[in-house]
Amino acid sequence: MDRNRRKVLFGVAWICVWAIVALCVNNQIFFAGPVETVKSFLNFFIIKEFYLAVAGSFLRIAIGFVAGYAVACLLAYCSFRWNWVEDLCAPLITLVKTVPVASFVVLLLIWWGSQPLSAIIGFLVVLPQMYISTLEGLKNADKQLLEMAAVYALPKRTSFYYIYREALAPFWSSSMKVSLGMCWKAGIAAELIGVPAGSIGENMYLTKVYIDVPGLFAWTIVVVLLSSCMEKTVLFLMKKWLAYQPACAKPTVQCRVDGGHIRLENICKEYQGQKVIFDLSMEYQKDNVYYLNSPSGSGKTTLLKILAGLVTQDEGVVEKYATCAMMFQEDRLCENYSAIKNVEMVLGDSHKAKEALFELLTEEDIYKPCAQLSGGQKRRVALVRAMEATADFVLLDEPFTGMDAETIDKAKIYIEKKSAGKAVVIATHI
Repeated sequence: MDRNRRKVLFGVAWICVWAIVALCVNNQIFFAGPVETVKSFLNFFIIKEFYLAVAGSFLRIAIGFVAGYAVACLLAYCSFRWNWVEDLCAPLITLVKTVPVASFVVLLLIWWGSQPLSAIIGFLVVLPQMYISTLEGLKNADKQLLEMAAVYALPKRTSFYYIYREALAPFWSSSMKVSLGMCWKAGIAAELIGVPAGSIGENMYLTKVYIDVPGLFAWTIVVVLLSSCMEKTVLFLMKKWLAYQPACAKPTVQCRVDGGHIRLENICKEYQGQKVIFDLSMEYQKDNVYYLNSPSGSGKTTLLKILAGLVTQDEGVVEKYATCAMMFQEDRLCENYSAIKNVEMVLGDSHKAKEALFELLTEEDIYKPCAQLSGGQKRRVALVRAMEATADFVLLDEPFTGMDAETIDKAKIYIEKKSAGKAVVIATHI
């Protein structure tokens, strides 16, 4: 039996339990069965006030949700960018999260009356939940991909869609469901207390006045259906947005017209008390290929990161008049996107990215998400990205890892072909 059929059977089973309990109670004043509830529910559709109440409550709660989500994202971004904003918001978020909804309802009734009540309560319920999840998502963005974006000077729009959005997706998917459910629960509860005219809450209050239990159950079903429809709609739109892949703008990086060079003078760098670079002086100039063939652990990766500006030396001077592209020791690809999209990020042109990838990969491979590629294929994508980027210097850290001898030969020919007008620094054991 498949899962969907099992869910239907379980649903029918619970309705049967509901009917049995109603038969045992045998008193509609205390408990209404499914038949009475459905009759009351169907009667709603011939009453004009039903549609007005549903539309009014839905609109207010939707406004509260959208406003809470928008403000939460704005505050989370500011908190992520500036620590003092996070410290400033912390007491407010804690207050909104912990103060009982009933307290806010009473205060809002005194200040503004009942009409905007459900919208404001929905806003206050959504705000802390979405703020915390958005901030956590931003903080959990892949640091290695952010370093890659910094080296290639990716536009902010590209970094957001292909790095930060991926980090936010799991946090948003869970908090969105919780926020939507809580928004409806708190919003209807606020209406039930404040009894604004032309609302679901007012109609539920009247069922208490007239001891109309079937009507109460029917209105509860209406709320559940509205909440479920809104949740499915929002999650569907979010899924579509997460799958959207906008074209990437070209990074605004220009090669130096006066030639580029990087000069190192008496550079020293140590980690945990161990010196990995000691008193290194060197000058790198365009139209040259430099090989770093020292043993593993001798500081090759650290040197490349100093050249790229990702690591600061402990001693010495770096004189840098050049732009850099880098193939890292790790692939640092956006794994959920194709090879074409990863190269397009630094080229700003998907057609050029496709042509460049044909040098080292097959057409079938360049359309796959990078997560489905082998280790050697990922290295080739990273190599193409580095060699095709606009830069005076290309820094390649172990570019041939995971490649067989034939592929290494192709990669070397490709590097030689693309090295014209650039300085290429290669750290390798080969």
